[in-house]
Amino acid sequence: MIHLKIDNRDIEVSEGTTLLEAAKSEGIRIPTMCHLKGYGNHPSCMVCLVKDKKTGNLMPSCAMQAAEGMDISASDPDVITARRQSLELLLSDHIGDCEAPCSLACPAGMNIPLMNRLIGEGKFSEALDVVKEEIALPHILGYICPAPCEKACRRKQVDSAVSVCLLKRVTASEGTDDKSVTIKDNINPDREKIKKVAIIGSGPAGLAAAYYLLLHGHSCTIFDKMSEAGGTLRNSIADENLPKSIIDREVDIIKSMGATFCFDYLIDEERFNSSIKNVFDAIVIATGDISTENHLGNIIAGSKTGYQVNEKDMSSSLPGIFICGSAIRAHKMAVRSVAQGKTAADSVHNYLQKIPFEKPSRLFNSRFDKLLPQEYVEYLKESVTTGRISPEAGFEGGFSREEAIAEALRCMHCDCRKQDNCKLRIYANEYNIDRKRYMVSDRKTMIKQFQHDLVVFESEKCIKCGLCIDISESEGEKWGLAFEGRGFDVVVNTPLGINFNDGLSHAAEKCVAACPTGALSFKNENIKS
Repeated sequence: MIHLKIDNRDIEVSEGTTLLEAAKSEGIRIPTMCHLKGYGNHPSCMVCLVKDKKTGNLMPSCAMQAAEGMDISASDPDVITARRQSLELLLSDHIGDCEAPCSLACPAGMNIPLMNRLIGEGKFSEALDVVKEEIALPHILGYICPAPCEKACRRKQVDSAVSVCLLKRVTASEGTDDKSVTIKDNINPDREKIKKVAIIGSGPAGLAAAYYLLLHGHSCTIFDKMSEAGGTLRNSIADENLPKSIIDREVDIIKSMGATFCFDYLIDEERFNSSIKNVFDAIVIATGDISTENHLGNIIAGSKTGYQVNEKDMSSSLPGIFICGSAIRAHKMAVRSVAQGKTAADSVHNYLQKIPFEKPSRLFNSRFDKLLPQEYVEYLKESVTTGRISPEAGFEGGFSREEAIAEALRCMHCDCRKQDNCKLRIYANEYNIDRKRYMVSDRKTMIKQFQHDLVVFESEKCIKCGLCIDISESEGEKWGLAFEGRGFDVVVNTPLGINFNDGLSHAAEKCVAACPTGALSFKNENIKS
């Protein structure tokens, strides 16, 4: 047996054990990308580096065997810096978006490409579920959202942006909203334990907060000084731009989920203290511009110093009171208020459960500048060549089902198929890398190989780990995959120009599962590796 130390822990392992395996046996986590148990070690990624404390030398733990008396650091600053540099080098010529530009531009962070793909398959109800993960009022926003997502759409370079706003609207009109059924499964059967939340204001932020609080299983009462719900949506937008019937439909859905509305109910100090403050377990203030609501602003200020709002979770400096939407500051885009309403609802839910709330932060996102002209054809491989479709019924009428499907098929699938399990993205986020540190000005051209029946190969996302080559060989592929070229120009490809289907005739699924990035992925994202 061999005795050594890793991060000051005494470890005993058998001869021939690698430092990576030795660390794992003691529960010490070391990141790896090019390593897969059962296959040869090709220490190409260098993210598994550790340091010999006696010599100061850095070494790849996946390939270096443990030796008697070693004293290894797997976590000191030199190791962390070296791993970060390795990741930055890997990303210096990595071409691809983790998340599509449209999703990043959406204030609510909606998964727009997935919505598009579901609509393209005629799955409107499933598309509506995707939209409502982040946007509670898709029918309303389908009329009035200024669509910052469309300004960021890569399809805009080819001809015209995908009509995301109208597609979002069609999910509300054509999809089946079964949330009123879903909510029944979430409500605590012990009704005495249900928490009661007061929402002051029935504009976009208040309605969104109610929607998500109801999904969490809480009781919601919405107070508004007006006689109908909608706030500025109803009172400041012309009917031809947003029909009142659309507002009513969204409100009816929230009513069907169990919300109670109290209209013509101005919250003055007496009502706040008698009917709100000591009656409800939490309060969400979503009144719109609070500076115009002096009766309410004075009540919650509490003192001459006023109150503060944490915009990460919409909590205020007053316990149990949350503030969102234009009550914080005027929002020109209702989608921002809707997004804040969701954050407030999630924060209230955690507050009522006495669980600390942290708004999920954006993960590291690989992105590149504009498409090169020669890349248009590569991205159109996942799309259709038709131009932007204008609805025959006009803007107010919106898309028919057929028009929506045709427009959704124009989406070019800019997002990565492995955005949730790409090791390169996960570690880049963990090590807080600077993606531009080693980036060169003249980038390579993205090429998408679709010849295989199951698999897409995007070579500019490949880190040349060689795992797919080893797997294809061990699985007995006649042709398999191989390295082609020399030096910086080396790529993975099928040998001798063999068709990709023939190169990976039966090992494709194992290769996709082992690929540490989105270089090899399934065409159909419903196939799980």
